[in-house]
Amino acid sequence: MARKILQEKIVTNSEAQEILGKVKEEELGEFQRRTLDYARKFSKIPAEKGEKLVDELSSKLQLDRNDAIQIVNSLPKSIEELRAVLTVKGRFVSTDQLNGILEIMKRYV
Repeated sequence: MARKILQEKIVTNSEAQEILGKVKEEELGEFQRRTLDYARKFSKIPAEKGEKLVDELSSKLQLDRNDAIQIVNSLPKSIEELRAVLTVKGRFVSTDQLNGILEIMKRYV
């Protein structure tokens, strides 16, 4: 049976776990099973909290949603770790902005 993409949305690891967890494991393909296994191992906060954190980082600090998701997936604990996540795209993020991100994250972790 051919599958059709109905919607495309970048999600956190915990959201992926929640979505794939609703499907019976025997109905999942190999790729979905591996993705579910990865999400179970590396999800750091519940899906609902993760989505709220993504929304807050995106709205209050004008972070790109994709960057906010990467932050939620890795939950860096220091400015250095956070800078490593955000400088992948080659853009500069000020120390004040990084401190703001860490302060927001502390409320969710």
